[in-house]
Amino acid sequence: MQIIQTKLAGVLIVEPKVFGDARGFFWETWSAKRYAEAGIRVPFVQDNVSYSRHGVLRGMHFQNPSPQAKLVTVLRGTIFDVVADIRLGSPTFGQWMGVELKGETGRQLFIPVGLAHGFCVTGDEALFSYKCSDYYAPAQEQGIAWNDPDIGIVWPVKNPILSDKDCRYVFLRDFPKEQLPVYG
Repeated sequence: MQIIQTKLAGVLIVEPKVFGDARGFFWETWSAKRYAEAGIRVPFVQDNVSYSRHGVLRGMHFQNPSPQAKLVTVLRGTIFDVVADIRLGSPTFGQWMGVELKGETGRQLFIPVGLAHGFCVTGDEALFSYKCSDYYAPAQEQGIAWNDPDIGIVWPVKNPILSDKDCRYVFLRDFPKEQLPVYG
């Protein structure tokens, strides 16, 4: 397994070993011991699966005051996965990073607590799985606008398919500061 540091503190790209042959492929998506040895020591409590078709954009979501660390895996298809640092006091506050995740590569993204997360489907479809370090709390679900010009995410889709909820989120500069996560 290879761990790649990103420009955002704590955000890691995980490249597990994928064993493939003419029959298909196999990879281990989670092993608490192996991931802890790699520096990911998170007690995940909930697993979620999402299915989306080409052009769907979901994000930029976060939960506060019970934030969730996430380990993101694409089981089938291709997505562009994005994280934006919205942690007050962070040296990379307002910055973003994105990575392509494909089902056949096994590549994962680890997202620590306090960051906004979103993705768009760039292939025909995507089956997306993610582990969470805290339970989903609908009353704490929040988000920032996917097209915030100050953050400047460069999405690879021109006219994304969005939920009504994702269309209503505000820019980071307009978000109440007291409701943002704090760095460290």
